[in-house]
Amino acid sequence: MRASAVKTLIVVNVIVFGLEFAQFGPLEQAFALWPVQALDGYPSQFHVWQLVSYAFLHDPHGVSHILFNMFGLWMFGTQVEETIGPARLLACYFASIVTAAITQLVVPPLLGAELGATIGASGGVFGLLLAYALLFPRRKVVPLIPPIPMPAWLFAAIYALVELGLGVTGREASVAHFAHLGGMIGSAIVIMQWRLRAGSRS
Repeated sequence: MRASAVKTLIVVNVIVFGLEFAQFGPLEQAFALWPVQALDGYPSQFHVWQLVSYAFLHDPHGVSHILFNMFGLWMFGTQVEETIGPARLLACYFASIVTAAITQLVVPPLLGAELGATIGASGGVFGLLLAYALLFPRRKVVPLIPPIPMPAWLFAAIYALVELGLGVTGREASVAHFAHLGGMIGSAIVIMQWRLRAGSRS
């Protein structure tokens, strides 16, 4: 029986969350995704490993941040993994968190948004949402708000449009909306490459 990549990711995130809760600060200082620009006259705290490490950090002052992200990871990732296997699931997930990080580093500064550290697995989760929609476009999904069944492709499209709108208008500035969109882009790139390679061999 092969190991589950989704379960492993959830366990790692929970362990890191426990460390964050115990330390309150040092982990975020070193491993959150910091802007490449200097902030308040201080040198940039950005380091290349933060393109990945930020995705394993969550707000230690409450459980809602990690709870929703891990629920989304389980909800979409489990079925994606059953279809493409753990290795490809991990490739899709890590590509998503890297493209999410790059998007977050580039787009908000161009729009003049207030800059700060970014943490959370949402970019990877949104990447898996997009993967789910591409693999099972007609499968029904029931969102929490509104609780109306809809095909996965429509659910993902609505989420993407909402994130784009919130990002451009600057509403909910504490949420990394462009990172979410960047995660979907990374997932799309990986899956399209797989499909192109499969088509070239047929």
